Amino acid sequence: MNYDLQSYLDKVYATYPEAQHRPVIGITTNFSDCDATIRKFYYEQVVAAGGTPLLIPPVADKEVVINTLSHLDGLILSGGADFNPLWAGEEPSTKLHGINASRDLPELLLTRLAFNRQIPILGICRGIQTIVMALDGKVQQDIYEDYIKTEQTIEKKLGKDVVITKLHAASIKHSQDAGWSEPTHTVSLERGSILRALYREDTICVNSFHHQAVSVPGPRFRATAKSPDGVIEAIESTEFKPILGVQWHPEFLGEDGLKLFQWLVVQANNFYQAKKLHQRVLTLDTHCDTPMFFPQGVQFDQRDRRILYDLHKMTEGHQDAVTMAAYLPQPKIGETFSSKIDVAGLEKYNPELTASLDNLTPAVYADLIFDKIEQIVKKNQRYLSIARTPSDIYEDKRKGRRSILFAIENGLALEHKLENVKHFAQRGVTYITLCHNGDNDICDSARGCNTHGGVSKFGAEVIREMNRNGILVDLSHGAEKSFYDALDISSQPIVCSHSNSRALCDSPRNLTDEQLRALAAKGGVAHITLYKGFLVKSGEATVLDAVAHLEHAISVMGIDHVGIGTDFDGDGTVRGLADASEMINFTLHLLRRKYSERDIEKIWGGNWLRVMAQAQR
Repeated sequence: MNYDLQSYLDKVYATYPEAQHRPVIGITTNFSDCDATIRKFYYEQVVAAGGTPLLIPPVADKEVVINTLSHLDGLILSGGADFNPLWAGEEPSTKLHGINASRDLPELLLTRLAFNRQIPILGICRGIQTIVMALDGKVQQDIYEDYIKTEQTIEKKLGKDVVITKLHAASIKHSQDAGWSEPTHTVSLERGSILRALYREDTICVNSFHHQAVSVPGPRFRATAKSPDGVIEAIESTEFKPILGVQWHPEFLGEDGLKLFQWLVVQANNFYQAKKLHQRVLTLDTHCDTPMFFPQGVQFDQRDRRILYDLHKMTEGHQDAVTMAAYLPQPKIGETFSSKIDVAGLEKYNPELTASLDNLTPAVYADLIFDKIEQIVKKNQRYLSIARTPSDIYEDKRKGRRSILFAIENGLALEHKLENVKHFAQRGVTYITLCHNGDNDICDSARGCNTHGGVSKFGAEVIREMNRNGILVDLSHGAEKSFYDALDISSQPIVCSHSNSRALCDSPRNLTDEQLRALAAKGGVAHITLYKGFLVKSGEATVLDAVAHLEHAISVMGIDHVGIGTDFDGDGTVRGLADASEMINFTLHLLRRKYSERDIEKIWGGNWLRVMAQAQR
């Protein structure tokens, strides 16, 4: 041992930078006899895996938890004593062992907030139970009582499928007298799981020291390892998130256990790279319908479960800007516009919007929506801003604010008055989607009746007036003939703010390859959207389907003509990209596919802002 401090400092400063970045991995600590402690094997494995360990004491203070999370690239939930069953809404079993109340709330809070921030998580023993307790699963207080086995059989009764859940208690010993580093029973690994990919074996030997276990993984996870008696030994995310929980103790298993820590460090480094990229690159979502929920009294400055966009979710997803559309439903023949709007909701929940509700017209309604957005922004002006130009958005990012842009979905808002184009331009509207689900006086809809055979005479005047006033012409929802007419009429590139590829999903709302090529030839952009019906013809849509549509558009149009318009709160949401808090996950998928930072910048709004700047010149 050399006790010359200067010699150690010389080694630190012998190169620049002093050290390469290693992902910061937070490790929750145990609590006993006034001490916050952790066994050295946890942090030694993190270091061996290439991470930087940071020990997290059991503190539930909101400010401490949030500030801790802001520095983490990954999180390990460590082992320890039982949870108080009251957190699960249960009374204690007679077989409940000792609980550690000092850890419960801090770790449940930390886990839920880390999950919302997309931070990679590894749960170990108690840690796997923490994950499911925090995220809507269920923990069995003692697995030697009747235990809910997750395999279910389906029996035919009276011609109907009936799900039969088998109840049984664990039948092998899960808490051993052997040393911590001694594997004492086997677990079987599910094919297609992270664990199966890491170990490349169907069965591995593990060291278990527990009497509680996960009984129901919950809606966000699936069981991926089980012991011979059916007890769940591992869970993984079903939402394409880097979250893994194991019931055994890999920190004691040397090289075998190191695999899990290496997995976490890799995922944490990916997350770190995505966060840094979002700091440098502007991210713009070109279409959401969140204003539709304003009549319900939603709170944009809270994490409101009723909406997919709010200030918290934008922050958690590292999302800079979003275009909020004033959506106007198209009335059918014989219907009035006001009959399609929840006027009572506007009066009940938003009295400040009721100035003109006695005669609610499309233009008035659109203005009321923009008024409400302006009120929200004024209330949160330290964190939010209304942007009207690309330079506004970049300035907001520089100042640490989120941007909201205005758009109109359905040219019905113009009320057949050309002068309203200028009015909405002055309000800051950046694009108008010419129609919605039904023909209007401007053009035919993809779901219309071919009223005009494309763009009407008035519609042609509207397009030219939009060109003069710097408003982008949006042909999402437009019929194919309307699309080509607008392409010919417009002196500026047109856009499709939320449209997918018909080659991958045969919907009239989607664009053919010929349309995509024509759009690109005129300098326009098409942004993929997350509505299930535009991604797949049947079954569940996921983020992988959205990426497939994006990559198809790139193969047809080139990287300079694509982007994303989620349609959040307008039925757009998929597993793996469910709301604004998960937007950074889209970047992670792009990074896995080796897209360059420059290309990601284009996809995340750079292409759109180029067209927007051209239209506003």
